[in-house]
Amino acid sequence: MILRKISFKTALSEAFCDIREGLTQYSLAAMLGWQDIRQRYRRSALGPFWLTISMGVMIGTIGVVFGQLFASPMREFLPFLTIGLVLWGFIATAVGEACLVFIHSEGIIKQLPLPLFLHLMRMMWRNIIIFCHNILILPLVFLFFGLDFPRTVLLSIPGFVILVMNLLWISLLLGVICSRFRDLYQIVMSLLQIVFYVTPILWMPHLVPKRVGSYLIGINPVYHVMEIVRSPLLGKMPSMLNWEVSLALMVLGWLGAMFLYGSYRQRIAYWL
Repeated sequence: MILRKISFKTALSEAFCDIREGLTQYSLAAMLGWQDIRQRYRRSALGPFWLTISMGVMIGTIGVVFGQLFASPMREFLPFLTIGLVLWGFIATAVGEACLVFIHSEGIIKQLPLPLFLHLMRMMWRNIIIFCHNILILPLVFLFFGLDFPRTVLLSIPGFVILVMNLLWISLLLGVICSRFRDLYQIVMSLLQIVFYVTPILWMPHLVPKRVGSYLIGINPVYHVMEIVRSPLLGKMPSMLNWEVSLALMVLGWLGAMFLYGSYRQRIAYWL
């Protein structure tokens, strides 16, 4: 991809204007995202709760199998697994849909003068709604084991905001690049499978050898971003490193994504 001759400041300005215009139309993005879910589960008795049921069955099955394999107390392992799988489902779905977000909105982009960032907002809002349905499994797990909700649970809210902010710049970046290079979608989906296994989701960090575990965790940004949401829900405090990596990733990622977006925003319609 040959970069257009545009200054960093100009690119950021163009991207910022489009994002700001998209944010002013948040109600439209929210309506479209909700409409997507209603359309997907039209005439279904349980609607999106089918996803919750499916997720619950998967968590229960994996929890029993892997709990036995790792000889982990279910009272400790299942809440960890529940939060991990729900968060990962949110992350993986958002990243996968981000690759096709502009491609799937081709008709609207070519016919209506809407800010392109609105399509990302629509996709993200849709996945946040689904996440809110799936996270309802966690209170049920707590009730099943007689666990009390930790006092640190509210700390997961700023962590989730940072997670969403990171997903937005990743979505912006992938949306632009995948509009030009369609094969990248398959590469991203393959990479997601690798990240899933090297991130503490099915396994707890203390169950692997210290040397291997610290290596897989230390260099894995996905772990740090997940941990600032997961740890408070489990009654633990995220480490300072978790916050630092997540915030640094958010700031640097947004700068890079906005530069690319500002440089190529006007070409996206021609690539579709």
